[in-house]
Amino acid sequence: MSSSQLVQKLWNYCNILRDDGLSYGDYVEQLTFLLFLKMADEQSRLRGTPSAIPKGFGWPSLLKLDGDDLEIHYRHTLEELGKRSGMLGIIFRKAQNKIQDPAKLRRLIVDLIDKEQWSSLSADVKGDAYEGLLQKNAEDVKGGAGQYFTPRPLISAMVDAIAPQPGQTICDPACGTGGFLLAAHDYIAKHYKLDREQKKKLKSGTLFGIELVDSVTRLCAMNLLLHGIGPEADNLTDGMPVVTKDALAAKHGEYDIVLANPPFGKKSSVTIVNEAGETSKESLIINRDDFWASTSNKQLNFLQHIFTILKQHGRAAVVLPDNVLFEGGAGETIRRALLKQADVHTLLRLPTGIFYAQGVKANVLFFDRKPAQEKPWTSKLWIYDLRTNQHFTLKENTLKRTDLDDFVTCYNPKNRHERRETERFKSFTYEELIKRDKINLDIFWLKDEALEDSANLPDPGVIALEITEDLEAALTQFAEIANDLKK
Repeated sequence: MSSSQLVQKLWNYCNILRDDGLSYGDYVEQLTFLLFLKMADEQSRLRGTPSAIPKGFGWPSLLKLDGDDLEIHYRHTLEELGKRSGMLGIIFRKAQNKIQDPAKLRRLIVDLIDKEQWSSLSADVKGDAYEGLLQKNAEDVKGGAGQYFTPRPLISAMVDAIAPQPGQTICDPACGTGGFLLAAHDYIAKHYKLDREQKKKLKSGTLFGIELVDSVTRLCAMNLLLHGIGPEADNLTDGMPVVTKDALAAKHGEYDIVLANPPFGKKSSVTIVNEAGETSKESLIINRDDFWASTSNKQLNFLQHIFTILKQHGRAAVVLPDNVLFEGGAGETIRRALLKQADVHTLLRLPTGIFYAQGVKANVLFFDRKPAQEKPWTSKLWIYDLRTNQHFTLKENTLKRTDLDDFVTCYNPKNRHERRETERFKSFTYEELIKRDKINLDIFWLKDEALEDSANLPDPGVIALEITEDLEAALTQFAEIANDLKK
């Protein structure tokens, strides 16, 4: 069975559960719990060893029950396994049963999951199938899962540009469902002939993910497991390469490479609950001694944090919204410090219409951390404009990996010091950058054809979508301003 057939089979059942009010996210989460239990049982049978799942809570205990007894036992199983440490704790922490109809739960267990031998499926099929489910979940705009899902063609191009090598440690401090970690793993496995020890190191000891939300951490952990990354299925006391915590709270090690798409939304905030049970959000300014500036701007804080967790000569590729390139105050302070203390060598201006969070205008910033010196490390910033005269949508005209081929070619991963300017790829010296007002890095030079000639206007549907996205983004910013003024 191919991964696409498996996705379709798994997804068809979702429509039945949707009638009971289950969201796409709830469905993928329940699948995660049940798939994990099924595979743990399969692994113990293949090895002829006792299951790593505590006795009485494994897959066979679910198979033999029906009706209310099944629903009660499943609920107790989730609660019990959520108390455990290691991989079990990561997968089942704060787990709840969202399938209230025992008959549908029984059908999901017996008719859908138990009929497949998941352990016999290749990691590519299992992993790609799960990735397919995560993408379908991200496409459900109302569910908000898109904020945890970076377009895979973009991830692929970023990893191809960074070109990770065996033995290098790789971190994503806002890992979502694990797209960057998987792509980095696959790149190394594909481009290098690894010996046994290197393969073991790649599975456990190379990749590190941080995620703020428990439910997303479990999706990431399962995604990695299905791709064959992490501890063996019979060793569930070991941890996974991903953990749940606030990455911005403190430094969490140093790494050779950082790949990240920090969460959208301009401000960090904390939820306050008063005595009457009413909730409100207040801006949270991050104060850290190792930051250049204190601000509530989430992306500026992630940019500073990523610099702190890079080793000397470590390399980063990070997705950032436009405001990080031109915002004054803390933004200017941070850009000035970054240009001096890092080699900020490449900026990719991304097209609109590629992210599930609407109204986002984003870029990818590539930089290398360097040792302290008096002279600024940045000598030349190369900018690739993939935005001007480019029109993508999430359905009709989606971003493909081939759309980024020219950027990767221009980036020249084998030797980025031998680059040539093209129509879309221009360089700007450090002296030119610091002369710009507020060190504004939002630089463009191509003429927008839509402004030059009305005959070249994109499809009306594309124009309407772009206007909608811009308005929604503006409304979100005005709402933040209104909340600040109230306080």
